[in-house]
Amino acid sequence: MKTDVVVLGAGIVGISTAIHLARRGKSVVLLDRRGAGEETSYGNAGLIQREGVFPYGFPHDFGALFRYALNNTIDAHYHIRALPGLVPFLARYWWHSGFTQHQRIAHMYAPLIEHSIVEHEDLINASGAGDLIRKDGWMKVFRTEKERDAAYKDAEKLSAGFGVNHQKLSTSELKTIEPSIKADLVGGLRWSDPWSIRDPHSLNKAYLAYFQSLGGRLVSGDAATVEHILEGPGWRVATPEGPLEAHEVVVALGPWADTVTRKLGYHFPLAVKRGYHMHYGTQEGAQLNNWVLDAEKGYFLAPMQRGIRLTTGAEFAWRDAPKTPVQLTRAERVAREFFPLAERRDEEPWMGARPCTPDMMPIIGKAPRHQGLWFAFGHAHHGMTLGPVTGRALAEAMTGEKTVIDIAPYRPERFFS
Repeated sequence: MKTDVVVLGAGIVGISTAIHLARRGKSVVLLDRRGAGEETSYGNAGLIQREGVFPYGFPHDFGALFRYALNNTIDAHYHIRALPGLVPFLARYWWHSGFTQHQRIAHMYAPLIEHSIVEHEDLINASGAGDLIRKDGWMKVFRTEKERDAAYKDAEKLSAGFGVNHQKLSTSELKTIEPSIKADLVGGLRWSDPWSIRDPHSLNKAYLAYFQSLGGRLVSGDAATVEHILEGPGWRVATPEGPLEAHEVVVALGPWADTVTRKLGYHFPLAVKRGYHMHYGTQEGAQLNNWVLDAEKGYFLAPMQRGIRLTTGAEFAWRDAPKTPVQLTRAERVAREFFPLAERRDEEPWMGARPCTPDMMPIIGKAPRHQGLWFAFGHAHHGMTLGPVTGRALAEAMTGEKTVIDIAPYRPERFFS
């Protein structure tokens, strides 16, 4: 088999890249060991985060660091055995999270975020997936005035600096909007620009179907078998149907990118933040109307098609370590006091791994030492948000067009200079 491009990884970034290449007349094969969007892109809060201009940084205040060191919170957890190997990454992550560095990164990151809604809208319309989308934002809710006022102040700065819209909500307004919430709250903050997704897996499948309607193919295969060949088109990867040869390869493997990049001599400082989710029914008469973050406890509730999805924060561990859903257990206990959740609807907690770089920005662009090799991974918490804009920009770069945004800040070379 031969094709113009093989895209390794059928998550949201890989599917989006494949679509944009197919639109430009390329023959494209999407390769994955599983189906579309069945790994990291499957389990998330279901948000297209237009407000997420500042990527999630490492805390610098002593109180937060002490709290996380106790290793008993909902929003962060770590495996003690993994820490020695993670220290170099965490040290660089902490440095890039300093105020000056974080501000600089946000301004480089902003163009990606600014195009997140419009690029998703393009693919949503093309794939007929509008029934999966809501366009009324999401909410943070607060238990203390201190946290509420700090969040309001930050929101005002974000709105002034990046044009992101928000609405401050009083306690009475929250009770009207979410009458089933039981917790005592002092207010809320609605980010009104983001869109939410009723079922992220179904959205991935809709995008895949659109890609296939453009003539693209999804095949099963092991991305780790990819090799650079001197004869023929340039690249080969094994599939159950036989060798697949391509002129170009896109590595869009998320947390598994290093299975290919290290083999080819690229040692990126990648780590993962693992996360968990579980779906729940609701007690009779209860209804959750919005995507809601319990800001001071560090968990998220989202009214998905399958039920109320509870998602946890970040777990620092080796990517392939066994599941340890202690954060989910902690969060469920608090969430049941916050909202009348009923039965669990999943047989076991889902776990996924977010692919992270220490400077919190993805790696997008041409590989510096190989012809026909391209990278699109490292989107951390914003893979679902940034998949379509990443796919468009990379496809434009690969076909010699002017890119919709300048992708130079995300170039792979920044880790090798």
